[in-house]
Amino acid sequence: MSKPYDRRTFIRSAAVVGAGLGMGGRMAAAPMSFGYSGPLSVETGRRVGIIGLDTSHATAFTQALNGPKAGNEYAGYRVVAAYPQGSLDIVSSVERIPGYTEQVRKLGVEIVGSVAELLQRVDVVLLETNDGRRHLEQALQVFEAGKPVFIDKPVAASLKDAVAIYAAAEKRGVPVFSSSSLRYTPNVQEAVAGKAGKILGVDAWSPMKIEKTHPDLFWYGIHGVETLFTLMGTGCRSVSRVHTEAAEVVTGTWSDGRIGTFRGLLQGKQDYGGTVFGEKAILTVGPHIGYDPLLRRIITFFQTGQPPVTAAETLEIFAFMEAADESKRRGGKAVELEKLLRKAGG
Repeated sequence: MSKPYDRRTFIRSAAVVGAGLGMGGRMAAAPMSFGYSGPLSVETGRRVGIIGLDTSHATAFTQALNGPKAGNEYAGYRVVAAYPQGSLDIVSSVERIPGYTEQVRKLGVEIVGSVAELLQRVDVVLLETNDGRRHLEQALQVFEAGKPVFIDKPVAASLKDAVAIYAAAEKRGVPVFSSSSLRYTPNVQEAVAGKAGKILGVDAWSPMKIEKTHPDLFWYGIHGVETLFTLMGTGCRSVSRVHTEAAEVVTGTWSDGRIGTFRGLLQGKQDYGGTVFGEKAILTVGPHIGYDPLLRRIITFFQTGQPPVTAAETLEIFAFMEAADESKRRGGKAVELEKLLRKAGG
């Protein structure tokens, strides 16, 4: 494990190159250069900015877009600027910021000191902050600037905030979408396209690491839940949850009578996948193959302004996950999604 994030050490390092952190763990307005050697030459309209360098997704996307083999593979889109501060208090996220900042700097990315400064330099945004609690605050600034934005998982740390994000985007007329990379696993997409015939049910699974600041499924279980919804589609009516120390099983009943389940892996082999029960075949889907399929959809989204995942589907996914927590509190009783959505303003 890497050395825990030391804020004072980070401030001293930044001060050497003429920048520092502001009060309360937030970064000051002046850019932190970290030895930055100059801006990338990128055509206006294709300048990508990243908010939050506290997740490996940020470095993976930058390596793909700015790497020596990128060329025109991603339509000329390149990451030109990044604002590092993601989570303020989740240690596993905060401690990554200095290392990930250095990694993207070496790929020609300018490190800036505020979201406002970032938005002056870019055309589109990857909101990568690992902490869903900060997404509403940061997304509102992006919407105000009118920049299309991909919001990485989880789109928020509550259903209420997720509803608020999509409502604000609609009000401003700003394109936005969110998705787990598991949605675009090739054999998942083949099943969606009809390889098994009509899908009658799905059992999906993924690791389920818990982060105490988020509802149980939001942090990692979302990957398996996204697989479930990609295959089943929307229309989940109610959710019930069985919880033990060994595993989590969340069962959704769809309005047409179909049943889909998510199994959260707490012990044993950790992997991503599922079983699709179709009219013509039973298929196994997974495992995770990386971020490139998702990144290609993101670039197409930036080009067209058309979100590949609707707000309605994403909000139903988050209602499913929040209902799972409510079911746990009620000892496994079924919880209706529609009631939660109404309560959250959706």
